[in-house]
Parts: sequence; structure tokens; C-alpha cells
Amino acid sequence: MTVSDLPALNACLNASSALLLATGYVLIRRGRRDAHKRVMLAALACSALFLTSYLVYHAQVGSVRFRGQGPIRRVYFTILLTHTVLAVAIVPLVVMTLVPALRARFDRHRRLARITLPLWGYVSVTGVVIYWMLYRMVG
Repeated sequence: MTVSDLPALNACLNASSALLLATGYVLIRRGRRDAHKRVMLAALACSALFLTSYLVYHAQVGSVRFRGQGPIRRVYFTILLTHTVLAVAIVPLVVMTLVPALRARFDRHRRLARITLPLWGYVSVTGVVIYWMLYRMVG
């Protein structure tokens, strides 16, 4: 694996995290706490691996210029801006949601998870969209 492979790996990690988050939601709605916990910790691991890989890639390559022109450029930068702001916010939110769960403070965990889950899901999904627009779009 080379540095040039990392964007695709990052997209896979983001997609995996998004799928695990959705699965975790379904599991907790079905009352399967142990399975929910395992899946959510796997989502956290995917996101942590993503962040590590992302930082390694950008430390080596720097920023990558979006080449799209016209209206798609505005769409890309709107997605990128919301993704970036929420990506920064999601790290402490995940920690603040995880700690009460690990301490069996499920009332607090549930309140925070109602905010954290959709934001974390958005960050994961838009990470894949950004990858596709930046590295896979023709144009």
C-alpha cells in the first residue's frame, strides 16, 4: 500500500463507519444492547483508523485541489464546509457520548446519542461523497 492508496482506504473506512452506525441504531432499537455496543465500538475504531490515515495522507500530500467547474463547485464546497465543521465537532461529541455508556449512565448516553448519531453519520457519509467528488468525478 502506498500513500496514493490512502484516499480510497479512507472512503472505505468512512463507508464502514456509516454502515456500522446504522446497524448500531437498528440493534439498540431492537433491544440488543451487547450487539449495539460491539458494533458502535467497531464504528469508533473505523473512524479512528480513518482519522489516522487521513492525517498521514495529508501530511505527505498536502491539500488536494477540486477540479470541478460550474455549479458542482459550489455543491462540493458546501458539502466540504459542513463536513469539515461537523468533523471537528464530532470528536468531542463521540467521547462525551461514549463515556456515559461505558459508565452505564444510559440516560445521559441516550440524550447525547440523539445528537451525536446523526451528525457522526453525516460526517461519515459526506466523507465518502467528498472522496468521490475529489478523486473519482470526471471533469
